[in-house]
Amino acid sequence: MFIKKVDGPRSVTLPDGTILSRADLPPARTRRWVASRKAIVVKAVAHELITREAALETYGLSEDELLSWENAINTYGVDALRATAVQRYRQS
Repeated sequence: MFIKKVDGPRSVTLPDGTILSRADLPPARTRRWVASRKAIVVKAVAHELITREAALETYGLSEDELLSWENAINTYGVDALRATAVQRYRQS
């Protein structure tokens, strides 16, 4: 078995004691972004599991898109990332 060499850590421990690893990240070909997948990417960037640039490149995201996910989580929590909640959380 071969282990792929990656830049940065293979896993990080979050403040709540859970471990987030590269295996927890969504696949690079993800096209359907549910709230839980968005939250994992934001956590990975915030806790330096992957760099911001790597997240943008791997998932084909714009800087504004990732920034809006981060702002939604910081302001309202993970529920604000749900597509059905856009109007409720972003009108105020």
